Amino acid sequence: MTAGTYRALDPEKVIDTIRVLHQRICERFPGAGLGGVCVELLQLAGENSNRAEKISSRNVPLRVGIFVLLLVGAVGLAWIVSLFYRVPASAENVYTVLQGMEAAANLLVLMGAGIFFLFRIEERLKRRDALKALHELRSIVHVIDMHQLTKDPSSVVSIAGKTASSPARTLTRIEVARYLDYCSEMLSLTSKVAVLFAQGFPEPTVTEAVSDIERISAGLSQKIWQKINILEALGPEVRQ
Repeated sequence: MTAGTYRALDPEKVIDTIRVLHQRICERFPGAGLGGVCVELLQLAGENSNRAEKISSRNVPLRVGIFVLLLVGAVGLAWIVSLFYRVPASAENVYTVLQGMEAAANLLVLMGAGIFFLFRIEERLKRRDALKALHELRSIVHVIDMHQLTKDPSSVVSIAGKTASSPARTLTRIEVARYLDYCSEMLSLTSKVAVLFAQGFPEPTVTEAVSDIERISAGLSQKIWQKINILEALGPEVRQ
């Protein structure tokens, strides 16, 4: 085992775990909508793994372009400075040189602002791409939550009659518990996919967006496990 193996998430292991979870869902609940959501999560995990790797790497073409622009600007500034030394010494020319120096100073300030912007543009582009991908993952979290909403423990023990708008409830206690468990696993794995961005690009805004997804997922998972605990308290029927 090489050093540092467990210091960062392995994207391939995360994808494999989601793939196995999808197989488990399809085997126990064939044709269920939750399996389709897991397919979307699996696809997003693969896409975001590549995105995270791209974001964490250097943008060589952009950096080469910035270097060329800086070089052109430095050459232009050096040419302007060289003009001052070619002006013959006289009172009128000295005044002209001073005006030129003021203009050169203003140009230098503008170049400094431009350099700062160019050095930050790569970070801005990476942050934009990361936040776009994280927005998709946040949407998946809420889709998973929608699938667990109707899996209410009271539905398997309630004696109240159904209405015309009541959702179909055909699952047993064991199946409801397993369905909820799968939802909780998917929420956790969605958070892990989000973390791939933060570990390769620990920019404050991206890190906060990842933490937000983790908080939402943890809160929803806690509600799901409250339902599972209620089902387990109903009797041995829910135990495997």
